[in-house]
Amino acid sequence: MNSIRVRIGILGVALLAGLSAPATGAAAAEPTAPAPTVEEQRLGKAVPQEILRRSGFDAAAEEFARDLGAAHSYAQARQVVVREGSALWRRAVDRAQGRGPAGGDLSRDDDRPLYWARLSMTRDVRTWEPEFGLSETRRAALLDALERTSRGQTDIGHPHGKGMKRILVTGFDPFTLDRDIRISNPSGATALALDGTVIETAQGPARVETAVFPVRWQDFAAGTVERTLRPYLRKVDLFTTVSQGRVGRFDIERTNGAWRGGFPDNENLSRTETIPVTDPASQPQWTTTTLPYQEIVAANTGRFPVYDNTSVTEIPAGGTEAVVRPDGPTPGSTARAGGGGNYLSNEIAYRATLLRDRLGLHHVLPGGHVHTPVLQFGAGNTDPATGSVTDPEFVRNRLDIIAQVRTILKVAADSPVTS
Repeated sequence: MNSIRVRIGILGVALLAGLSAPATGAAAAEPTAPAPTVEEQRLGKAVPQEILRRSGFDAAAEEFARDLGAAHSYAQARQVVVREGSALWRRAVDRAQGRGPAGGDLSRDDDRPLYWARLSMTRDVRTWEPEFGLSETRRAALLDALERTSRGQTDIGHPHGKGMKRILVTGFDPFTLDRDIRISNPSGATALALDGTVIETAQGPARVETAVFPVRWQDFAAGTVERTLRPYLRKVDLFTTVSQGRVGRFDIERTNGAWRGGFPDNENLSRTETIPVTDPASQPQWTTTTLPYQEIVAANTGRFPVYDNTSVTEIPAGGTEAVVRPDGPTPGSTARAGGGGNYLSNEIAYRATLLRDRLGLHHVLPGGHVHTPVLQFGAGNTDPATGSVTDPEFVRNRLDIIAQVRTILKVAADSPVTS
C-alpha cells in the first residue's frame, strides 16, 4: 500500500507540474524518489542492527547492495536479486541447522537475521535509481523475485519416487514489532530448522520442505499463499501451516473462518472484510482441518500442552450479532473468527485448506494449522526499551517449540487422515 501511495504522489506532482507550466516550456518538477516502506523503516533502529551484526547477516546485506549497484541492466539486476535472495534463504537454513560459521554470538536457531537482512535488501531494491532507468513494473518484479527466493518459496524440492513421505510446512515473519522490536517468530524459526530435514516415522522416512510468509494483508490478497502451495499440494502426503498463537500452549485449530478482523499488519495497515479469494461465489464461510488432531493431542509431543481447539466466533443464521461457539460453527452461520482468530494465521490456514478442498484433496490429504506457544523472553528481560535481544530462557523456549513441532509432524505422519 505504501508503494501505491508513492505512485499516487508521483502522478499528482506530474499533473500539477503540467497544469502550472508556462508556455515557455519550463522544466517539470522532479519526481518523488522511491521511499522505504513502514516495515523497512524499522531497520534504522538499534535492535535490528544488533541482530544483523551478531549473526553476520549484515555482511550479506552489504554484499547485496554492492552487487545491485554494479548492475548495468535490468537483466543483470534480476540475476543479482535471484542469486542473492536464494543464497540468503540457504544461508539462514544452513545457520539454523549448524552448517558453516555462525557469523556471531547470536544463537543459530534465531529467525530474525533472515527477516532483517531481507528487509535491508528489499529497501535497496525499492529505493534504487539506476542510470539505465527502472519502471515501476520492473521494480515490482524484482521485489517479487527477492521476496519469493529469500522465503524458500522457490526452493521446495521434495524427492521423487516411492519410499519417502513428503511434508510441507510454512512459517511466518516476526510481527507486532512496534510493541517489541526484539520479537522472534517461532514458526519462522521452525521453518528454518526443519527445511530439507528427514523425520523417521513408523511408515518410513518423511522429508520436510518449508517456506516463510510475510505478515502483510496485501500479499495474501494478491495470492501469495495459493501461488506457493498450489504446485505441491497434489504431491505431498501432509501439510501444515504454523504460526505463533497463545501463551504456554499449542493448538490444533479445528476450523478456519473466512473473515479478516483488521488487526494491523507489519505495514501498520488494517483490513476488515471477507477474505478475498478467487471465485468468491463458491467461497465457504468455514474450512476444517484434516490433521489427525485426536492423535496429536493424545501424544506426548513435548513440554507444552496441545489442545484440539474447536472454538469459533460466528454470526448465526438470521442473526446480526457475533457470538462465540465453543464447539464450532452452526449451519448457515457467517464467520467472524476461526479457532485461530481472524488475523493472518487464520487466513493462511483458511487459504491452504480451501485450496486443498478445491483441488479435491479433502478426504486424502492431512492438512491444517498448528499454533505454537508465544515465544517469551526470560523473567528479567521483559522490557523492550531496556532488555537484551536474547537470553537463555528465550533460546530454550524457541528450541523446545521447534522440537515439539517436529514431533507433532511425526505423529501426524504416522496417523490416518481426519475428514
